Amino acid sequence: MTPPRRRLAVAAATLTLAVLTSTGCGALGQAVDCNTAAQEVTKISTEWSSAVSKNATDTNAIGTASKDAAAKTKELAGKYDGEVAAALNDLAAGFEALEKGDLAEVSSFTGKMQGFQSKITSACS
Repeated sequence: MTPPRRRLAVAAATLTLAVLTSTGCGALGQAVDCNTAAQEVTKISTEWSSAVSKNATDTNAIGTASKDAAAKTKELAGKYDGEVAAALNDLAAGFEALEKGDLAEVSSFTGKMQGFQSKITSACS
């Protein structure tokens, strides 16, 4: 596996772990279905990971997959309020940072995964 593929695999695995560990929900002014949000984020991150892993050195493929993931995550964030929406919008911003297909940004995104995990966990606990 090439180094970019490893970084992408780690990013996707970390994001999936973050989502799967944050399925309990608190009240945020309305009932929030964190299980549904978690399933959607997992689906988005899996699609993103699959798309970029196929072409780990193709900056256009990374950019296209990241743009799509950012749009889907923003759409999902629009369905929620408060901390859940903020966490999802932060994740969308992370995907947006990858839209130029810069492999260095992939490494940066991987480093930020703990922050996304913490925000999602906090929003749903």
